[in-house]
Amino acid sequence: MRRKTPGELRSYRWYGAQDLRAFGHRSRTAQMGYDRSDYAGKPVIAIINTWSDINSCHTHFKQRVEEVKRGVWQAGGFPVEMPAMSLAEVMQKPTTMMYRNFLAMETEELLRSYPADGAVLMGGCDKTTPALVMGATSMNLPAIYLPAGPMLSGHWRETTLGSGSDTWKYWAELRAGNITERDWQEIEDGIARSPGTCMTMGTAATMMSITEALGLALPGASSIPAPDSNHAKMATLCGKRAVEMVWEDLKPRDILTKESFDNAIVTLMAMGGSTNALIHLVAMAGRAGIKLPLERYNEFSARTPLLANVRPSGDKFLMEDFYYAGGLRALLSELRDLLNLNCRTVNGKTLGENLAGARIYNDEVIRTRSNPLKDSGGLVVLRGNLAPNGAVIKAAAATPRLLKHVGKAVVFEDYNDMAARIDRDDLEVDPDSVLILRNAGPLGGPGMPEWGMLPVPKKLLKQGVRDMVRISDARMSGTSYGTCILHVAPESAAGGPLALVRNGDFIELDVEKKLLSLKIDEGEMLKRRSAWKRPARKYERGYGAIFAQHIKQADEGCDFDFLEGTASVPEPEIH
Repeated sequence: MRRKTPGELRSYRWYGAQDLRAFGHRSRTAQMGYDRSDYAGKPVIAIINTWSDINSCHTHFKQRVEEVKRGVWQAGGFPVEMPAMSLAEVMQKPTTMMYRNFLAMETEELLRSYPADGAVLMGGCDKTTPALVMGATSMNLPAIYLPAGPMLSGHWRETTLGSGSDTWKYWAELRAGNITERDWQEIEDGIARSPGTCMTMGTAATMMSITEALGLALPGASSIPAPDSNHAKMATLCGKRAVEMVWEDLKPRDILTKESFDNAIVTLMAMGGSTNALIHLVAMAGRAGIKLPLERYNEFSARTPLLANVRPSGDKFLMEDFYYAGGLRALLSELRDLLNLNCRTVNGKTLGENLAGARIYNDEVIRTRSNPLKDSGGLVVLRGNLAPNGAVIKAAAATPRLLKHVGKAVVFEDYNDMAARIDRDDLEVDPDSVLILRNAGPLGGPGMPEWGMLPVPKKLLKQGVRDMVRISDARMSGTSYGTCILHVAPESAAGGPLALVRNGDFIELDVEKKLLSLKIDEGEMLKRRSAWKRPARKYERGYGAIFAQHIKQADEGCDFDFLEGTASVPEPEIH
């Protein structure tokens, strides 16, 4: 393999020339306390760090960035930390999804506008992973992803708690009167015990694992719990490897191929991962110039068994258990016949080579092919006259009897309408009803918030009901569960059929047939459509206005229309 020479480094344009501008670059670097020997002829590694004081998932990144720098120095590179927007899933409103593309743009432009030869991408909290990958793919400099890792398992008395999943569970029990306010307070204090992302198989764990399966992270990196000392060692190895990737000129688009995205979908299905991954994978593939139609998910769903017994698709275990059981390498080793093993990865080896020697240490946590949790169909894409461009259900986390269902619609115009009426005693609803939430998509939310796991009405909770069919153009947390149909496209705010549903309409769901249907005739549909009026935009200025003007629908990945594809962008002129 031919290796670059120092004069071929991108940073040489800033530091190597003998002109006025290079004088300024070198003198200002000296101002920061660096000698010319610290950087001259060495790869400059941009460490894109999404740490902030308000992002609990990335609390440890202040320390991890120093460990990455150590690896860069040891390998003969020059580390430069570049803070980027920190998308804190729990705290940022209206939703981090509104800002995923913002971070993707920031990542791309940081790498383009500064003297970076390569990058370490530090992320993990839900939208940080796809945003970093999208931006780095568009810039296409050598880049390696450092996953934040999951937090430790939560505890309440003798009960193991899973983030998100148990929040929804015990909130329902509190509303039903089955636990006390003191119980609820104790759960609040015990559910999040360390730095790191959600330790259920939520969007964070899903996207970290998927990015490793794509080949953009070191083998086994995505499964290490955030507080584990092995995570610190992994951070240093990322720094070292980033330097070598620059000399080898190994870039994201050398790794991201149609086959590697197929591997990612297999991983998603086998883990029972987050429905959010469908949107993110489409967007990530689009930055590599790869089309990823929703039908591709159903193809792999039909033949990929669910093996990860991790909540919420699993019934018991959490990501800490998954790591001790062998982690992602062990899971993928059971799926060799479904994977493209010749795909390249960031460590210079193929996926197949990276799986050598992997084994399952606890087959309750990571099931074998002979004993799956589910033979197939962890996630299923639905279509029909209610979702002509698609919708998704996490069938593995739904109530089996509801996967074939017909019920009357109970319609909520938006989240505020739902919140105002869901617990009213006079709400006309029964266990067979289908709850509808609209105006919660990319435009309607705005930003497509995680509102799709609508709460079960209080009067039904008191009757013992814990799941119902729920349909929306919103997303839901990967930690959520239940019979929730999400990402209905086109969304209601764009004039999709969801905007036309009325109270009392019959809705048919048939997951086996991949069908989601509004049971009215075409004439009535056309009559309602002609009476529909497009709602006003939420924002008239600022980033929100840009978002509304350029955001694409869920089935298209919710990227901005001007960011997709691989059209070349010129390098900045240095004058």
